[in-house]
Amino acid sequence: MNRRQFLTATSVVGLGAIGLYTFGGSSSMRAADLEGMPRLKMPPLLDARADRSPELVAQKGNTVFVGNAANPTFGFNQPYLGPTLVLDKGDFNPVIRNELPTPVSVHWHGLLVPGEHDGGPHIPVNRGEEWSPEITIDQPPATVWYHTHIHERTAQDVHKGLAGIMHLTDGRDDDRGLPNRYGVDDLTLVLQDRRIDERGFVSYRLSMPDLMHGFTGNTMLVNGQYGTVGAVPGGIVRLRLINGSNARIYSLFFEDNRAFQLIATDAGFLEKPAMMSKLPLSPGERAEILVDFSDGKPAMLMSGGDQNQGPGGMMGRMRGFVDQFVDRDFAILPFAVDEGMEARITKFPDELDGADITLREEDSIRTRSFSLDMGMMGMMGGGGFAINGEPFDMSRVNLEVALGSTETWRISSSMLSHPFHIHGAVFKVLSENGRRPQSHNQGLKDTVLVQDQIDLLVRFDKPASREKPFMYHCHILEHEDAGMMGQFSVI
Repeated sequence: MNRRQFLTATSVVGLGAIGLYTFGGSSSMRAADLEGMPRLKMPPLLDARADRSPELVAQKGNTVFVGNAANPTFGFNQPYLGPTLVLDKGDFNPVIRNELPTPVSVHWHGLLVPGEHDGGPHIPVNRGEEWSPEITIDQPPATVWYHTHIHERTAQDVHKGLAGIMHLTDGRDDDRGLPNRYGVDDLTLVLQDRRIDERGFVSYRLSMPDLMHGFTGNTMLVNGQYGTVGAVPGGIVRLRLINGSNARIYSLFFEDNRAFQLIATDAGFLEKPAMMSKLPLSPGERAEILVDFSDGKPAMLMSGGDQNQGPGGMMGRMRGFVDQFVDRDFAILPFAVDEGMEARITKFPDELDGADITLREEDSIRTRSFSLDMGMMGMMGGGGFAINGEPFDMSRVNLEVALGSTETWRISSSMLSHPFHIHGAVFKVLSENGRRPQSHNQGLKDTVLVQDQIDLLVRFDKPASREKPFMYHCHILEHEDAGMMGQFSVI
């Protein structure tokens, strides 16, 4: 085992006590290495186009991730995570039922719906109760997701499994030349890191560093599964990537350095595909990429180290220096070509029809500034997490926005990088630290990683009352629960 192979293996699970990925570069990975590994499974599909009132039941379960250890978990309709909902424009009237002893909510992360349907912390579903919002879907195709959002419980309950994925579709992917066979050439990949010990048990015990920069794990799960291989046809494959981790920031690439096409970000398709070989993805963000597997060779999806953390808990910008000397790359998921699977799509598209939502800078009626704060108590693992110096207060609406307006929001962070999410709205990144947005931030989004300062052009087309306001917050879930969140009405 060479140095790269060793680093890849040990960084995936830490102490190496559990069966590990031991793949190095493309030259050392062979199809034979993948034989005997279980295939990655997709979440069950729940077609809400056929049944406009699908039921989501929050329930307890037991899940084996590694070895034979049965972990107590939560899920929607199953022991861990939830089904993939497929939706198109029109009515969506889900029935949410809670069979857990504590309250849950279902926040539709990425759906443009009024505040009364958003599923934030003001809309708890208590044990034995149901919530049946009557929603109208009217937005472009996109990959969005849903998760619980109870204040001071979001981090632990999402970590426990209360999350799932949604595909918004208009049925025109064949016209676009895009793969769309679920689980065949269109794969949904929920990326999560979990802290698993040598017996296979998952822990969520927060230390001071965990509170400070968010809870990260030592083991990669994809769709709640460990040690699997993604089976793909020998052609163009669509990967829907969802960062469902509490805090880990990924920097995704293939170990053989193959390029891929970015076709969609949070709010939908780009106007034109963007070729790249590395894709940052922070908690809450989604991205869709096309990968060419026509060479028939196996490939390993990798990630660089979390930019908020380093060896020994080193924080933020300090760890960039260490990365010059320490290889922190780790394995996410290997892919192998199955010759028995039909390669229906064999070339990348040249054009896409981007989201039909127009944002114009000249329409902005005002500029607001937001500082993502980690005071001294926050640095010590206690309080001090706030926005503009104000920690989250359920009874305080921080600002009021005019319905139908467009605003410029300037978000800044002096410590760490923070994924910033706005409920009920989409935005365009105007600039990052005074420069043109990076290529992965040039589509319409609802979540973006803030490093120093970022300017956003935000449109507010959905109403929210002071009683059922929208949230804006850091999507490092421990930071959110600790107070780095605010709320706003749209009237």
